[in-house]
Amino acid sequence: MSGIKRLVAIIMGSSSDESIMKGAQDILDDFGIDYEKIVSSAHRMPNKTSDFARNLKMNGFEVVIAGAGKAAHLPGVIASYTTLPVIGVPIKTDDLGGLDSLLSIVQMPTGVPVATVAINGSKNAALLAIQILSLKYEDINKKFEEYKLKQES
Repeated sequence: MSGIKRLVAIIMGSSSDESIMKGAQDILDDFGIDYEKIVSSAHRMPNKTSDFARNLKMNGFEVVIAGAGKAAHLPGVIASYTTLPVIGVPIKTDDLGGLDSLLSIVQMPTGVPVATVAINGSKNAALLAIQILSLKYEDINKKFEEYKLKQES
């Protein structure tokens, strides 16, 4: 696993989040961007989560998309272990409609930033990851510029 460029890590707190996070995978697939998807709960799998977060750079990742519902601590926990950009996707919940998830992700303390998209906004999370990567990779930048132009027609 070490040294392979995957560029984007998609992590979610529960397998029940997969249907929402598939939107991010679809966008990354459309752009031909390599990613790895894992399920790891910040609360139920703290060791797996911290190991994954601590080794992100070594494993070739450059951006993280982290989706979580309810208490939604996963994006912040990941951000606490890495200097890579982390994009949080709040997952809609039956309890509070996703507002709980949104507030848990967006209200990070100073020094541990997490970019946050709309509730169930995994497609925008992928597009934001692509924008970040486009600063470094000219081929991704070109594809993203073409994508933006297509939106105008």
